[in-house]
Amino acid sequence: MTTPVTGRIHSTENFGTVDGPGVRFIVFTQGCRMRCQFCHNPDTWKIGSGGRVVTTDEVLEEALKYRSYWGEKGGITVSGGEPLLQPEFLIDLFKKAKDMGIHTTLDTCGKPFTREEPFFSHFQELMKYTDLLLFDIKHIDNEQHQLLTTQSNDNILEMAKYLSEINKPVWIRHVLVPQRSDYDEYLIRLDAFIKTLNNVDKVEVLPYHTMGKFKWDELGLDYPLEGINPPTDDRVLNARKLLHVDDYKGYATR
Repeated sequence: MTTPVTGRIHSTENFGTVDGPGVRFIVFTQGCRMRCQFCHNPDTWKIGSGGRVVTTDEVLEEALKYRSYWGEKGGITVSGGEPLLQPEFLIDLFKKAKDMGIHTTLDTCGKPFTREEPFFSHFQELMKYTDLLLFDIKHIDNEQHQLLTTQSNDNILEMAKYLSEINKPVWIRHVLVPQRSDYDEYLIRLDAFIKTLNNVDKVEVLPYHTMGKFKWDELGLDYPLEGINPPTDDRVLNARKLLHVDDYKGYATR
C-alpha cells in the first residue's frame, strides 16, 4: 500500500482572484526562510511546525468542491510561506491535479532553488506538472535584497534564468516599497533583467500595504516598516512605466 504524501499547510482560500488566471483554490504552505520586512503572513515562517499536516488527497478533495466556479482558466494555486520547501508534496499534488485536468500555479519567491541535488531533480519533476509560476522578485540589488529579506537574491535570479531556459510561463511580481525598492535606479535594473527572459507573460507591480501589520503585533514582533506609508498612485504608475508592464501580454492568449 502506498504511503500518502503529506505536507504542512497554513490555510486555504476558496475564491482567489489575484493569484493566477481565473478563480483559484489557494493553498498556503507553512514555512519560509525569507524574513521580508513587508511580509503580511509572518505566522507562516516556522518550518516543521505550525499549520496543519494534510495529505495531497485531502487538499484535492477540498479543492474539488469549488471546481464549478473555476471556469476555463481557474484552478489550484499553491502559495506560502514558501511552497518549494516541500517539493515532494507539490509534485504529488500537481501531478494528481494535472491527471484531473486542473490548471496548476506555483506562487514562489524562489529562495530554495539550487541546481544541486537532490533539489534540482525534484524541481525538474515539479515543472512537468506546473502550468504557471507567479515569481516574486523582491529586489534586484543583492545588498538591498539582503536588507529587505535577510537573504541573498543570487539563486533567485538563477531560478528566473532557468525558467527562461525551459520556457516555463511566468508572471513576475514586484512589491513596491517606499524607501526600499521604490527607486528609479533599481526599477530600471529590474526592467533590464526581465528583458533578458523569454518566458514572461505578465509583470505586476504590487503596492506595499500595511494590512498585515496586525499579525506582527499579535506575534510580538517589531514591525520593520513602521511609519512607512504605501506608495502614492504616482509612484505606482512610475514603476509600471519603468517596468514596461504593458509590454507583457502573453497571459491574455494562454
